[in-house]
Amino acid sequence: MTATSGTPDATAPAGTFAAAGTAGATHPAGPTAATAENPGPRAAAPIGVLVVDDDFMVARVHRAFVERVEPFRVLGVAGTGEQALTAVGELRPDLVLLDLYLPDVFGLDVIPRLRAAGHDCDVMVISAAREADAVRGAVRQGVVDYLLKPFEFEDLRVRLERYAVQRGRLLGTVVRSQADVDRVLAGATAQTATAPALPKGMSVETAELVERTLREANGTLSASECAALTGISRVSARRYLEYFHTVGGAEVSLRYGVAGRPERRYRYRGAVTGPALPRAGRP
Repeated sequence: MTATSGTPDATAPAGTFAAAGTAGATHPAGPTAATAENPGPRAAAPIGVLVVDDDFMVARVHRAFVERVEPFRVLGVAGTGEQALTAVGELRPDLVLLDLYLPDVFGLDVIPRLRAAGHDCDVMVISAAREADAVRGAVRQGVVDYLLKPFEFEDLRVRLERYAVQRGRLLGTVVRSQADVDRVLAGATAQTATAPALPKGMSVETAELVERTLREANGTLSASECAALTGISRVSARRYLEYFHTVGGAEVSLRYGVAGRPERRYRYRGAVTGPALPRAGRP
């Protein structure tokens, strides 16, 4: 199997994956990969990503989402399990966004083949698979996260930022005692009070305000209602509410209207600690 890279090639054969630098290529027929734009000179500490999805339009959206989050860079896109294995070997990504329903192999079966080949890249599952067996299998395979389709940019952004924080912690860890080991394991398995600060662009003060507003609400709140009560923008309110949902502090329900997309409504579930509100050490 050959890989397309460097020069755009509209005649790339079926069964190839698209590496960064093939942005001008035409997507061939069949379960082949979409193209990925050349990220150019790398910024400090970039995190390379391989997007794996057999639907090239979906893969294109996922790629665009990833490129909006620093310091992530899409290195390539693959449309089958075999393409993913080849792409990982050639592109050496740090993170693989892996769909499970691939045309040639079930996505989770790709992971042990990656490990057998000596690749230590992390894997985040992005799939419509809601079966408990799929989720349990993903956990047993050591995936860093599991995101259900369909989702919005904020859903993925929060998970990517959380992964970047955890990855930085793991890479920077120096083990001198059992406490160092416990700290790393706690960060990998649960959101704890010793976790670092909020993702970039979010403040503890605003997080506390949104959390308090949600806690004191009578029932559920929409992002617009939260914005009106707190005095922040609707976009900011939505971002904090979605983050609380991700870390377990809020649950989401959908309210369907006469027309348009359903409204997402949030209900308080419990105190948010860990990366959302790093209470430990605060005055």
